[in-house]
Formats: sequence, structure tokens, C-alpha cells
Amino acid sequence: MDRSIFSRLNFTGDVALLVYLSLGKLLLHFLTNGQYGYFRDELYYLACGEHLDWGYVDQSPLIGVIAKTSRMLLGDSLFAIRFFPAVAGAALVFLMGWLARELGGGRFAMILSAVALLIAPYYLAIGSILTMNAFEPLFWLLCAVLAVRVLKYGDSRLWLLFGLVAGVGLMNKHSTLIFGFSFVVALLLTPERKHLLHKWLWLGGLVAFVVFLPNIVWQIKHGWPTVELLRNADQNQNLPISPLEFFSGQVLLMHPFTLPLWLAGLWFYLFAKAGKAYRVLGWIYVVLFVLMVLMRAKVYYLAPIYPILLSAGAVAFESFIEQWSWRWWLKPATISLLVLGGAALAPMTLPVLPVETFIRYAQTLGIESPRTEKLSIAKLPQHYADMHGWEELTQTVARVYHTLTPEEQAKCAIFASNYGEAGAIDFFGPKYGLPKSISGHQNYFLWGPRDYTGEIVLTVGEELEDVQEAFNHIELAATFTHEYVLPHQNNSPIYICRQPKAPLKKLWPEAKCYSC
Repeated sequence: MDRSIFSRLNFTGDVALLVYLSLGKLLLHFLTNGQYGYFRDELYYLACGEHLDWGYVDQSPLIGVIAKTSRMLLGDSLFAIRFFPAVAGAALVFLMGWLARELGGGRFAMILSAVALLIAPYYLAIGSILTMNAFEPLFWLLCAVLAVRVLKYGDSRLWLLFGLVAGVGLMNKHSTLIFGFSFVVALLLTPERKHLLHKWLWLGGLVAFVVFLPNIVWQIKHGWPTVELLRNADQNQNLPISPLEFFSGQVLLMHPFTLPLWLAGLWFYLFAKAGKAYRVLGWIYVVLFVLMVLMRAKVYYLAPIYPILLSAGAVAFESFIEQWSWRWWLKPATISLLVLGGAALAPMTLPVLPVETFIRYAQTLGIESPRTEKLSIAKLPQHYADMHGWEELTQTVARVYHTLTPEEQAKCAIFASNYGEAGAIDFFGPKYGLPKSISGHQNYFLWGPRDYTGEIVLTVGEELEDVQEAFNHIELAATFTHEYVLPHQNNSPIYICRQPKAPLKKLWPEAKCYSC
């Protein structure tokens, strides 16, 4: 039996089809990823790219490398920093078609799985911004494809490559640990537990550990800050939801029209004769779902697993309709229905409408994006609100900063209350003559107060009572307001603070804020 990677793919047909489908996904994001503005987290990741390290308080290190690389190669535009997420989305489509083919599907299954991903609101969103979430599904799916190759053809040496992919996935996002744990549990629940007796699986695990080791060392060195952050987020930030609400969130994230498809995929893995060899992949979903509910995870934490289900669901659906003579119209009807449904919900996560038009459209649909945090929402949902106001905030800070004398400016620190504000000032600040900011939020705390003494500090977004604990002389210099930002970000005060009660380096430990 031919075990080559492309053994089931006809290069003049299947591979070409996968390439065309992938290019469609890529083009979709290239045409839309310059809309609205920089996302809060993107500004923070760009700052992380200026401080490359083996870890960060709230994420693995790979995102900093990607941010740095995209700026070096392509520049600072929205298109540039969102280039690699779009490419990751295109690669995901290719791998989904590949998996569908490996599971026994034909060209319709390949097309159906790709269209299902194209319309999924979550995947429209993550393909449009720079985030670890854009790359996470790619690592999970590639692990699944490699597992299928092992289960199907018995080449256990592929566990080494599986371990390498999982290790890089861990360096992208720590949630890959949960995926790996679920994979091991799934093996134990199926006859494929026999692979746990093979050296290649353990060697693959060792490869993953070695790749991930630098981040583990970083965590130990800094006192496990990510664990502290997750604990704080669970207690203070995350919105508790029931198992039913968690499931409903999955339906919305993946689009209601794809629900039958990914449920069919789960059925294919767990019950269908054709999916018997791949039961492990079905159990991974079950274990992940249970773990996420028990851990009170955010709704979108489960989203990276759905390409694995959608590929199998497309195979199951194709097999079903091939039994009927009226398949000649059911196939195009299914694709058309998905496309129309996807187009209807696309503006909810793909920034294609002018802001006011979107607000009216969302009100007409009466659909709200799943909420994950205890934040008040105004005109725009959180993921869109966080794309507005950052340069305007920086302009407001600059106006205050330039009221200071040159001597004061030389020793003035700009202290931001959160990484969004700090990232905005760092990114837009040079354009307005501002120095780099400081903050106690997330990894900004570890970057410290730079060389500032604290003699004069502009605080951005800090509460007056908090500022009064550190300074004797405080002047309200401006208030930032914006129509579309989140309520907690609006009406942010900007204070000029003098006469610190202690040197800034001595006050710094009190500035620590590890939260989401």
C-alpha cells in the first residue's frame, strides 16, 4: 500500500481543488482585513514582538515571534499584521479537505467541509485579526491528520512529527495541553490504546516536551504567572455559564447551519462503521467538551476542534446523499443554503459593514455574539468595540504630554491601566512624539518601569483613588471619550501626577495586575 502523504490525492484534481478552496478563504480575508482598526490584543502582541522572550504572562511565546516577523517582512499596516492569520485560515481549509479525503470522502465532501468553515463566524473572526487563536486550529487539525495516517496505515514513526506539531502548538497556546490530555484519554477509551505501548508515541511526547521546555523554564523562573492569571480570570473576569449555554455558544460560533454537519461528524467517529478506525477523534471532542464545562472555560476555547468534526461530517453527509437519485440537486442546494446562511451572519464577525450600518443590521437580526467576560457592552459587541478608539486615545494623551515643558517631558512616564492602552501608546505614540508607555497589566508589569523615577507621570485610565495612593499632587488634564469603545474604556481620565510618595521602582510591585 502506498503510504506517501499524498497517496490518496490526485495532483491534477484533488490538490488543485483544495488549493482553489484555500485561495478563496485567503482572498476573503485579504479583501476585508483592513476594515475598522487595530484590535486591542493586536497592539499588545506587537509590543510583545518588541520584547521577544520564551514566555509571557498571558500567552505562549510564538505570537510575539509572528508579530515581529510580520512587521519586519510586511510593515505595520492592518493588512500586514493580519497576513499570517489569513494564511493560517487558508491552510486550515486545505488540511480539512485533505482529512475529508483520508476519511474516505470525495470532492463534494472536500467542498462541503471548506464551505462549512468559510461561513463559521468564529473562523471568520480569527482569520481577520492577529491572535494565537488563528493558528491554534491549524496545529490541532494537523495533529488529527497525522493521527489518522498512523491509524490508517500503521506508520508509527509519524508520532514523532505529531509530537513536533504539538510542541509548536504549545508554544502558540497553552490550551494545546488540554487537547493533548484529551487525546491520551481518548486513546485509553478505544482499542487504539495499544499505541501507548509503542516507543514512537512516547518519543513523540518527548519531542513535544523538549520543544515546550523553554516556556516551562520561563514559567518556573517567573513564579508560574500564567497559572496566577487563569485563577484571577476565573474568579473575577470570566462569565459563568451553564453546560447548555456552553453548547449554545458552540452553535453560534460555528453557525447554526453547520450544526447538523459537525454532529454528523461526531456520529461518524463514534458510531459509523466507516469511522471505526478513528473513534479516537470522536472521543477527543467528548473529553474536551466535558473538561471545558468543568473548568468553566470560555465558549470559544472549544472552537479549534470543529474542523476535525466538520471534515468527518462532510464525509458522512456525502455518503448519505450518494444513496439517492436526487443527489444531483441536493448537493448544490446544500452548498447554496450554507453560503446564504453564512452571508447573513458574516457581518457579525467579519468587518464588512460601516459601523452604523452594522449596528442597525445587528439590531434587525436580534443576535448577540456569545459573551465570555463580565463586561458591559454598548453599541458594538466586544470584538468590534476593541477595534476602535486607540489612535484617538493616543492623540488625547499626546495633547496632554505636549503641555509639559521639555524638561518635564524628558522625565515623564506614561502609565496605562491596561495593555490595550499601553500597546496603543507604544504603537501610535512615535507618530505623536510620545515615549514608550509602562503599565502593571499582564507582561507590561514584567517589563518594569523602565528608567523612570516617577517624578512626573501621566496616568491613562486609572481611578483617582488609586492614583492618590501613589502621588501627592494630581491634576485632571483630559478625559478620553469615544462613541464606540466599551463602557469601561470610555470617559477615561488622564491625570498629570507629581510628588510621588516613593520612588517608582519601590511602588512598582503594587502595580501588578495579572488578569484577562
